[in-house]
Amino acid sequence: MPSTPGATRERRRTSSTAGPAAPASPLRLRRADARRSSHRFRRRREQAGGVNHPALFEPLTLGPVELGNRIVCAPMERNYCTADGELTDSYLRYLEARAEGGAALIFSEAAYVRADGKGRPRQMGVAEERHIPGLAAMAEAAHRHGAKSGVELNHGGRTVQRRVSGLPPVAPSPVPCAPAGGDMPRALGREEIHDLVEAYGAAAGRCRDAGVDVLSVHAAHGYLVHQFLSPLTNLRSDEFGEPARFLALVMEAVRDAAPDLAVGIRISAFEGVPGGLDAERTFELIGSLPAGALDFIDVSAGNYEAPQWMVQPGEWHPGLLAEHAAPYRRPGLPVGVAGRITVPDVAHDIVAGGKADFVSMARALHADPQWPRRVLDGASFRPCIACNLCIDSLHGGAPVPCTVNPDAGLLIGEPPRRTPGLRARAGSVVVIGGGPAGMEAARVAAEHGQKVHLIEREQRLGGQFLLAAGLGCNPEYRRIIDWYAEELDRLNVIVSTGVEGDADRVAGLRPGGVVIATGGGARVPDVEGADRPHVIDIREWLRRPGEPPERCTVWGADQAAMAVADHIAAQGGEVQIITAREALAPEVGPRARMLAETRLTENSKVRILLRHRVQRIETDHMVADGPAGRISVPALGPVLVSHGVIPAKTPPASLADAIGERFCVVGEAVNGETSMRAAIRDARSAAEAFFGDAGR
Repeated sequence: MPSTPGATRERRRTSSTAGPAAPASPLRLRRADARRSSHRFRRRREQAGGVNHPALFEPLTLGPVELGNRIVCAPMERNYCTADGELTDSYLRYLEARAEGGAALIFSEAAYVRADGKGRPRQMGVAEERHIPGLAAMAEAAHRHGAKSGVELNHGGRTVQRRVSGLPPVAPSPVPCAPAGGDMPRALGREEIHDLVEAYGAAAGRCRDAGVDVLSVHAAHGYLVHQFLSPLTNLRSDEFGEPARFLALVMEAVRDAAPDLAVGIRISAFEGVPGGLDAERTFELIGSLPAGALDFIDVSAGNYEAPQWMVQPGEWHPGLLAEHAAPYRRPGLPVGVAGRITVPDVAHDIVAGGKADFVSMARALHADPQWPRRVLDGASFRPCIACNLCIDSLHGGAPVPCTVNPDAGLLIGEPPRRTPGLRARAGSVVVIGGGPAGMEAARVAAEHGQKVHLIEREQRLGGQFLLAAGLGCNPEYRRIIDWYAEELDRLNVIVSTGVEGDADRVAGLRPGGVVIATGGGARVPDVEGADRPHVIDIREWLRRPGEPPERCTVWGADQAAMAVADHIAAQGGEVQIITAREALAPEVGPRARMLAETRLTENSKVRILLRHRVQRIETDHMVADGPAGRISVPALGPVLVSHGVIPAKTPPASLADAIGERFCVVGEAVNGETSMRAAIRDARSAAEAFFGDAGR
């Protein structure tokens, strides 16, 4: 393993072609201001008279850079840049919000160092001089709040597709990456490899000129540097067949171009695929780097062929990579770790227990940029529920949203819904429906200073999302419901559960405005026999107490159908899925369905009939038209129907008479869309318009 930087670094600083910055330069002045402001966070902690999770709020030195705490906003691609790789104002605001929220180091994302390394249409670039102004604005935004600014230097190698970069992909060897699209890369010549090394150095110099504090070379997740390290993708017989040779040259070039920055590396502790790098071999390779090459190591895992290790599903236990990070601390370098770190107890235990020196958090800060400050204060934070909508949206090319945070993903070209001309009168606000849309509308109204009554017919808040939270594949979903309950309590919202929001009850509250968030009714296809007693809407079935059936048929293939089928099968039940669709849960991305879909397809007690349209349901069988013609399918146990909902759109006539025109309909009740993100986003924007305020 590399030793703590010493004389080697001092020699490189002296010999840097960039030369030392003048003592009175704007760059140095900005950094002096940043050093002074980095202590503000710590002073606030000390003035509070106590510290929650104290290990997270100790300072940490990475080479020449001092961090105010141990929380790092990890590099996370977001599709927020322009098509030319330049940072947008929206992206700068996003990054500044994380700095203001208390993270000590704000990484942007994996930024391509050369045009042929660009892997996504709106990926950040550091390949040209025109990228410097955006980098400078990013660094300045972080420094304003006492945080440091970081960039991850990257080249996609074989993961790049020509349709994105406009250039043929290059790699150590001609090994295509099927999950990324499968373009055949051209093997790099020796001189071309040295040219690429220079590109990394030039990119580092641009970051230095812009005032960036920390650089991380991306040597993980199956990108170019990792491709040189891995026996699966480096089949060379020349000097670059030695796995760490390219990485060593890149680190030297980056060091020479940016001698006064903290320079580290992100690694995959293992690839997670047969024949790939395991933990032992990766440790050996990183340990072969020259002394003084690194100021820190940031540990992740996986590659494109094992994406579940790159961005882990919610079913996996939090902090699962910490054990793999711990060995890298032995030589004395600061070590960070990523991987399902979303709650303070886990983050604190990793640092306090000596498994890592800092935690790299992406999704948690995407869900709540104020996470560090809230944790410091012992306050409630909006939780990440590990649904992986963010990563699935990234691969789809959309600005990366968040299921629980309506701000994320609204940054580029997605105007919120408005309700022109409709405003609540003075008086209390009544929200009917305690699902995500209703709870968000109530929260927004209360934040606007309104007195709010929320009425929910069920005994508990959460609506249909609470039903989903009870399924085995969604262990984190309950956290957002609990957060909303805490928020409503904090804001003094009066919550009544187990009661109907009927006309008499609502009228008695004399509301100035009413928000209808009652969702919709079950959508059942017009099929003969669909009204038989054993045919049950899947949501109605979930409300019923009792053990899962030993046998059942799921009619439908949306995300709810897949999750229920997976839950019943996991309990040992025999499950049959029948649908006219061509795939399971096509409305969600591959990460959201990966584990459940794999379990179902590999379970011998599960039968999946795709492209089969049900025509008739009898007591003991179903008639369906499929690829081979009309067939009779045995009906195993109850038939659970999952075909979405029919939106309510308007309140019942009696309620409408009681409230007049002062109402607004939000969430699933508007259009039947069952996405929680859509429900929250719609409820927030509609409620803000309803109350005639720009909102928070």
